[in-house]
Amino acid sequence: MKITFLGTGTSQGVPVINCGCEVCTSLDFRDDRLRTSVHVEAEGKSIIVDSGPDFRQQVLRAGIKELDAILYTHQHKDHVAGLDDVRGFNFSLRKDIPIFAKADVIAQLENEFPYIFNPNGYGGAPRIVVNELKNQPFSLGQLNIQPIEVIHGSLPIFGFRIKDFVYITDAKTIAAEEREKCRNAKVLVVNGLQFQEHVSHFTVQEALDFIADVKPEQAYLTHISHRLGRHAPVDRKLPQGVNLAFDGLVVEV
Repeated sequence: MKITFLGTGTSQGVPVINCGCEVCTSLDFRDDRLRTSVHVEAEGKSIIVDSGPDFRQQVLRAGIKELDAILYTHQHKDHVAGLDDVRGFNFSLRKDIPIFAKADVIAQLENEFPYIFNPNGYGGAPRIVVNELKNQPFSLGQLNIQPIEVIHGSLPIFGFRIKDFVYITDAKTIAAEEREKCRNAKVLVVNGLQFQEHVSHFTVQEALDFIADVKPEQAYLTHISHRLGRHAPVDRKLPQGVNLAFDGLVVEV
């Protein structure tokens, strides 16, 4: 299984323009972060988790030619705003693209992209196949996927376990029964927004505490705020077996 980090950043704490701070002026490519998303290649399937505002740029940058499904963690704009750009895959692959999401996420997508869901819409609209997710395993071909329910502030959202890979973003609390789904993964990816307390996201320390509990072989922090600072000095401070993810990072599981 091949994991490619398409984006590791967040809209939280990101200046609208270059503010001259240490992240904006950094020459380290790892400090240039698009909104959080990941590409998974496993069992002959090509899967993207979340299509945020940078979706098109991320797909082009990573050279992704095939797409079998988009999995959605939740309905916030930084995770869904790029859905319209799925039409590029419709044209190139000559097929509809399946999406998988909770009922409340589907309802939000219908509200934000009515022309996609309108059966009488115009011919150039993106073509998708909607699949409703519940907190139970589902399959894509021979690939089994386990949703993991986490709480983002007060909003229940999904992370996913795909074989020995666990991907969680925007978590603030994770119940004991959901933590059991995360244990003993080879690779765990979890949000570590910043060092300061936040109402709806793990701080770095909260992420580290979670990692210590579920004990993956290797962990990466994603959904990184501008406020966290530059990649290199932060990464050096993390415990063994934990690193900051960065855009373009490729991991084999």
